[in-house]
Amino acid sequence: MKRIIYLIPMLLFFIAGCKKDYLETKPSNGVTQQQIFSKLNTVYAALNGVQKEQFAAGIGASTDHDNFGQKAFDLQSDLMGNDMVVHSQGYGWFNADYSLTAWQSAKTATQSDNAWYFYYDVVGAADRIYSIADGIIDAAADEKNAIKGQALGLRAYAYYYLINYFQQTYKGNETKPGVPVHIVIPVESAGRGTVKEVYTQIVADLTQAETLLTGKPRASKAVIDVSVVQGLHARVALVMEDWATAATYAAKARTGYSLMTGSQYGAFGAFSLVSNPEWMWGSAIPADQATIYASFFSHMDIRTGGYAALGGQKKITKALYDQIPAGDIRKTVFTTPGAGTTANPDYNQLKHQVADINNRWAADYLYMRIAEMYLIEAEADERLGQDAPARTVLETLIKTRNPAYSASAFSGAGLLLEILLQRRIELWGEGFSLIDIKRLNQGLNRPTGAGNHGAPSFDPGVYTTGAADARFLMRIPQRELDNNDHMTAADQNP
Repeated sequence: MKRIIYLIPMLLFFIAGCKKDYLETKPSNGVTQQQIFSKLNTVYAALNGVQKEQFAAGIGASTDHDNFGQKAFDLQSDLMGNDMVVHSQGYGWFNADYSLTAWQSAKTATQSDNAWYFYYDVVGAADRIYSIADGIIDAAADEKNAIKGQALGLRAYAYYYLINYFQQTYKGNETKPGVPVHIVIPVESAGRGTVKEVYTQIVADLTQAETLLTGKPRASKAVIDVSVVQGLHARVALVMEDWATAATYAAKARTGYSLMTGSQYGAFGAFSLVSNPEWMWGSAIPADQATIYASFFSHMDIRTGGYAALGGQKKITKALYDQIPAGDIRKTVFTTPGAGTTANPDYNQLKHQVADINNRWAADYLYMRIAEMYLIEAEADERLGQDAPARTVLETLIKTRNPAYSASAFSGAGLLLEILLQRRIELWGEGFSLIDIKRLNQGLNRPTGAGNHGAPSFDPGVYTTGAADARFLMRIPQRELDNNDHMTAADQNP
């Protein structure tokens, strides 16, 4: 049986300084991996390596400047949605994603190949760490449990993005092909299974991780703790339309955190400093580990002098901007129409900016914050027919952005539409657009005309699609089909 070629995780790279084949049972010096990972500090170094991979550039076969870990995929998701506009051709990075063509290639070093490699790298590392945790000779039981819980959380996180990128949403597609699930060491190749099987594994991992991590402290927000696991469980339940679970876990996850004030929301570092009180999970990236032009802020913040300043500015649509009322702090994080310049055009995003322009590349990456949890809880409550608690949760969040806000006039279907609108405004640019479009069974419906998609901005060439469009799916990498004896050309996405 062939062993899948993609699972070559970075943990040995960060420990030994040189990347060993994940499938080797012994490195060249004759020491087994079990011996290498028998000490607590070595396992922590391995976990730290996985955490660093989330913001590393050039993981896999591509060293292009659109390949920099999780935030590269978050940006692709938003560009493939309704609410983000590319200003002009610029250097061309991510324009194919905006045009819904990038994911259609199965070639090595394309976006689909990058995603497959990156997330399965995380899966492989998590599998390995989980499998050796009980053999750590200098770790107490609580420390072993925390390590196993982190590994399971990372594995669930990786499978969540794999299944959402390589297949349509959960509901109505449960029996369709999913992605290969690997939970044994050494990892053998596997077929696609079903969507339901993948989600079953994700939920099982998160459930066990919650038990293992409850009461365990973490060293930093880069480390998955019980709140992050609960937040991931809320995300997963939302996609599965398990409303009661989504509401319960969103409420659990946000416990102990504080919402930003209006002044905090409008500050330069609101979305680039992991110290923000609203952030639940993120990577603190020192300047000496920044990936410079191949980074999220290079493509988003014109102040860095990166690609966003060279024609690749990212703008909110006029259609969505106009729905943000005056007095809402969120309206101030976009360039006011009529006040724009060549470098900073109308509607340009000012939300994702580095905190210190004098240290322009030292900016942290955001993966989860509690505003998302409020929005999940509000949506789930409303779908359960519980309008009163849904309004309360929604108002609690939005009043911190707009003190005059009231949800009292909304109920039923109107309340759901209001929650979804506030979700689009609040989470703009944070990577949720495409997954939301898919789970809501909407398809694309991009507004056109002045300030929206198309001329005089860059023309994406596609403005509407049906629900479950094939272009919403990444292609299975050709080198996976070539090397996995449980998959054939017939397993390729349409």
